Amino acid sequence: MINPSQSKIIRDIKALRISIALLSFVIALVIQSIAFAEPPQGAPRKIVSDDFTRNRQEAVAATASNKTSQGGSNNSASLRPRSNRRTYRLASQPAIRTRPSSTTVIAQLGITIWRLRPARPADTGTRQLLREKAENSEWVPERVEAGAVLQDADRVRISIESPSVGYLYIVDRDLFSGDRGSEIKLIFPLLGEDNYVAPGKLVELPALESDPNYFTARPKPKQIGEMLTLIVTSKPLTELPLSNEELLISRVQLRQWEKTWGGAAEVWEMEGGAGEAWTQEEQQAAARKGARQLTRDDPAPQTIYRVSTTDNKALLVNVRLRYAK
Repeated sequence: MINPSQSKIIRDIKALRISIALLSFVIALVIQSIAFAEPPQGAPRKIVSDDFTRNRQEAVAATASNKTSQGGSNNSASLRPRSNRRTYRLASQPAIRTRPSSTTVIAQLGITIWRLRPARPADTGTRQLLREKAENSEWVPERVEAGAVLQDADRVRISIESPSVGYLYIVDRDLFSGDRGSEIKLIFPLLGEDNYVAPGKLVELPALESDPNYFTARPKPKQIGEMLTLIVTSKPLTELPLSNEELLISRVQLRQWEKTWGGAAEVWEMEGGAGEAWTQEEQQAAARKGARQLTRDDPAPQTIYRVSTTDNKALLVNVRLRYAK
């Protein structure tokens, strides 16, 4: 038999539970509204490198220091601000809603374009050994933004990283004035090349072990640039007849890929990143043998492409290399 005082206690407990539930609901709504709030009108949009690097492995030293005394791991390490966090500015026209719909997926791909310069005696950073006609020389790769204009004879390398697991395919075509195009070729992978991508795993064009291990910007008459179409698929494209030669791709096929896997795209550039030199960590991750992968504490890509798509099986972005006239 419940007496009146006990009944009052029970009612008070129920009322407290309801109040707590309502408070939790309100807090959740406030957090969600903050997370998806539109930036103030006129304020520049920004993203941070954590948005891209969070899927990389934790650095070994950081992981070891975050072990609990019981031998377990402390997952809060990935939530702490990192000293190497970098900020990105929008370098293209806004194309993606800050509050995506339930049917869209925001996919990302990281690109770093490196322009090589001869090493100087005072350089203290990491150098790349160039292989060219059986002669070796030391050069320093420096970051450039994706929209930078390449001069005739510039030596260039490209690093590509996907924040999700997949398989990378790269299609190349020359761009000419007058909207004249060229042959479209699949330049990566060739038969036997590893095109598997994952967070922290770099794909280098060309590979460091190649000879030569760089591209030379050598525009043809009336050529204004080059278009690289990068595709990351969840499964290998086994229907492509890969060989030791670059594979010709029809315009119909390319348009179909763009229609199916492309979408509204934005280009984000790391603030203050242009001109920074190649690091030892990036050099080691660039090796084909995979001496190491980049961790959350290592440098992020110079340029991040973000695509709003309704297809979660593949991502397609177009990267234009601009040549001086």
